[in-house]
Amino acid sequence: MDEKKKKKFREFEKKKLPISRKMTVQTLINLVVITIGSFLFAIGVNTFMIGGGLAEGGVIGLSIIMYYAFGYSPALTNFLINMLLLAVGFKFLSKRAMIYTLFTVPMNSLMIWLTETWIFKTDQIIINMVFGGLLIGLGIGLIFRVGSTTAGTTILARIANKYLDVNVSYALLFFDLIVITIGLTVMDLERILLTVIALYIATKVMDFIIEGMNPKKAVTIISKRPEVLAKLITVDIERGVTILKGKGYYTQENKEVLYVVINKNQLSRLKRLIKNNDEEAFVIVHDVNDVLGNFLI
Repeated sequence: MDEKKKKKFREFEKKKLPISRKMTVQTLINLVVITIGSFLFAIGVNTFMIGGGLAEGGVIGLSIIMYYAFGYSPALTNFLINMLLLAVGFKFLSKRAMIYTLFTVPMNSLMIWLTETWIFKTDQIIINMVFGGLLIGLGIGLIFRVGSTTAGTTILARIANKYLDVNVSYALLFFDLIVITIGLTVMDLERILLTVIALYIATKVMDFIIEGMNPKKAVTIISKRPEVLAKLITVDIERGVTILKGKGYYTQENKEVLYVVINKNQLSRLKRLIKNNDEEAFVIVHDVNDVLGNFLI
């Protein structure tokens, strides 16, 4: 995507809608994504998890436990508990996240209510486990992707991420496991263990949606031919290169270190380019979870 197209796309995202001066195209897209995420989440919960007699983590997990124990509607209890927990979220989360969450919580409960009868029962409970985890992870991942939360333990997970620098997905898994342990009061151990596996699947899917939809690799190159490699990377790979000044401790020689961030599918091509032009080059490849700025597609 060239600079003109990127500029037009950014202008399109910021375009105001006729129905509201504060509503932009990007905001509308985010609300649609949240709606889709809530729908997928609800199918995962009702169709597969409850359909298979499994539990869940977080507030919806507590709602499912109360459904098994007392017959309360998961949609209603999920809504009420989350609305209480939003008070905590307003204190610790950004204004943008909480505004989206105020839309997400009712939408989640609405979708859970609409899909309450969409039950899928099978003798192969592993199907419920796998697809339940997949859809829940996909739904929550989409919701997180646009900066919202599903309240409940997701608020606690974001607080942990903000103040303790803990990965959101794994913080959420920790809190969810606490809820699942409570599920032992109404479920047998086998279904609890299957729920744990479903949660792990959901965590990995969520992690991919949040951080891995556009995977990047950061490459550090120490070469005797830095100018040649920098030019080839710029021309052939079409990526910007940063040249850092370095010094070898043992040799005390000054060196130029190349640093470049590329798409994952360009890594093999970059390795070949380096090998063909400097077989003695020292190359370090790093995983990159997120890239900000307009310097990389």
